[in-house]
Amino acid sequence: MRLTDHFILAEFTTSQEASRRGIDNDPPPEVVENLYLLATALEDVRERLGAPIVISSGYRSPALNAAVGGAANSAHVQGCAADILCPAFGNPLSVCREIAMIPGLRYDQIIYEYGYNNGGWTHLGFATNAKAPRMQLLTIDRAGTRRGFLPARS
Repeated sequence: MRLTDHFILAEFTTSQEASRRGIDNDPPPEVVENLYLLATALEDVRERLGAPIVISSGYRSPALNAAVGGAANSAHVQGCAADILCPAFGNPLSVCREIAMIPGLRYDQIIYEYGYNNGGWTHLGFATNAKAPRMQLLTIDRAGTRRGFLPARS
């Protein structure tokens, strides 16, 4: 199912971990609506970065979210967040900074996540219609969560 010009539903729902564990990761209709809005926002991000975006984690069913140790209130479960990479643009920190400068983008959180097995990624989350976006810029690594984008330690 095509959500936008550059994103299809499977990009947000395919999960190696769900496949390995036999977890159903098909979103309910209300989540598909949120994924459409997320994909629309990612089109703006893609245009700003001038390069394709790779979604490493999109929607997570509650069972998948629990299996991967996600936060109980994760925006991934509502289809309101994606972890992304943009290799052609630069490292995840550069991607975070560029996304934060998109005029009028009403994000809930942009998180620079690093220090894990694959080196790092950008988390981009949006608030559901019921909540006002927090416009948070965060860094998460093995030391915890901190405000602002902090460069990776060597």
